[in-house]
Amino acid sequence: MRRLSTRSLLLAGLLATASVTALAAPRTVTDPQAPRALEAAGPVSVKWNDPKTFTELRNSTNRFEAERGNWVYQLAEYARRSAEKTLQPGQTLDITFVDIKRAGDFEPWHGPRASDIRIMRDIYPPRITLQYALKGADGQVLDQGEAALRDSGFLHGSTGMQSSSDPLRYEKKLIDDWVRRDLAKRIAAN
Repeated sequence: MRRLSTRSLLLAGLLATASVTALAAPRTVTDPQAPRALEAAGPVSVKWNDPKTFTELRNSTNRFEAERGNWVYQLAEYARRSAEKTLQPGQTLDITFVDIKRAGDFEPWHGPRASDIRIMRDIYPPRITLQYALKGADGQVLDQGEAALRDSGFLHGSTGMQSSSDPLRYEKKLIDDWVRRDLAKRIAAN
């Protein structure tokens, strides 16, 4: 049996650590390998424009923190689940996120220790612009349009059933409000 040298063991350890670190690296919404749509499943399809064009990233004072994570994908999954509950049998819905500005913003002038903290103030409301197409069982478009979602009183209202620790709770509430108030009326009218 051949003995491995200390040097070989050290090299193997470094390679293993590097591969684990690469897998654990935080994903960004601007990653070219990140999907731009949910996989087809069920009656609701959701896709989104390039997050680099979203107000959240274009106007951020901390672009690194703004693009970190998988929040666009999480909002798309949430929109799918929320809208599926409202559709009539046979109906389908196509949603495209055109623009997203998350609630709060970064205020780097508080110093380097606070530059990565999202500050919630009334002047930073959540905003989502989406396009949708509601189709009947025969594939005909029943309704389509663009919705500009915004909640200026997001800090003063209830976030409903969302967890107060969910970083996307205000954006999810925008989606819930749109599904309940606007989409449900359009579905009922058809």
